[in-house]
Amino acid sequence: MKKKKSDTEVLVDTIIEALHKIKGKDICSINLSKLPDSVCEYFIICHGDSGIQVQSLSDSVLETVKQELGENVWHKEGVDNAQWILLDYSNVVVHIFETESRKFYNLEGLWADGEIVWHNDDKTSEGK
Repeated sequence: MKKKKSDTEVLVDTIIEALHKIKGKDICSINLSKLPDSVCEYFIICHGDSGIQVQSLSDSVLETVKQELGENVWHKEGVDNAQWILLDYSNVVVHIFETESRKFYNLEGLWADGEIVWHNDDKTSEGK
């Protein structure tokens, strides 16, 4: 019997779909729900090659989530410089970086205790 996805899991899937539309690079989700001091249930991280692509990825997430789920972002940051845009949906936080900023901040390394799943070209793989 197939388990029904939670609202959070549906939101994660919708965000990942939106990032794929604009060719987000190295998309991963980090399940933080089992960590004692986590700030949310999931981080979703990806990057784009330019500020324009980072902005387009952000716009895609905002529009897709609104259209498909009727949800608005709770808080957003970094839209003006588009080197690191953060979209906060309360239980899911999306981090969209320019390539160099992603390497510098290394969120996957900082949150490596969470369950990391990579979502590249419709192939999903787990890894820590």
